Amino acid sequence: MIPPRLVPLLEQFDFAHERLANRLAGPVMDSGDGTDTEVGPMTDREYLWEPTSGCWSVRRRTDGPGPRATLLAGAGQWGRDGAAYPHPWPPPFTTIAWRLSHLTEMLALRADHTAGSHLLTRDDHPVEADARGAMAAFGVGATAWRRALSNVDDTALDTVGYCTYPHGSDAEEPFIDIVWWVNQELLHHGAEIALLRDLYQVSHR
Repeated sequence: MIPPRLVPLLEQFDFAHERLANRLAGPVMDSGDGTDTEVGPMTDREYLWEPTSGCWSVRRRTDGPGPRATLLAGAGQWGRDGAAYPHPWPPPFTTIAWRLSHLTEMLALRADHTAGSHLLTRDDHPVEADARGAMAAFGVGATAWRRALSNVDDTALDTVGYCTYPHGSDAEEPFIDIVWWVNQELLHHGAEIALLRDLYQVSHR
């Protein structure tokens, strides 16, 4: 049985995931007023679009990191711009590709560190080179995280360090706070990605 206090968080996650997935792939999205709005699938050019100079994005490893980045995170022939802490200030502007890769990695790794091997790191997570692959990976990551929550009970929700994700505050917080935070990340980055899609469409009419 799903703990009652987890139910609204699951409903929020499900809605946010569906809304962002539809915003990326179409053919329609929830406009927020109960009507459907037509939207085309994200293209590779849009996925990699750099609206300003000095963007962080995903890149071929053979090309090396972008401006002010010192590494390419992830596995495979492509990586995501990054740097050791402390990060550059002011923060670099990031592309849809960067934001979607970051979000997908967080979902997949937190799922693993909740109900999987508890071993995956950023170096194990593949970075997608194209829009279609990135959208598919986002769906896989969201499904994995949702599945990881399906058997969580009240004891787990109150357990500090229940999720062993190594790139956040998971070791210091009860699991229900981590579930809440994942929702905030999905809402936050989902809104950013949607706005970048709008900006791209306006800029390329």
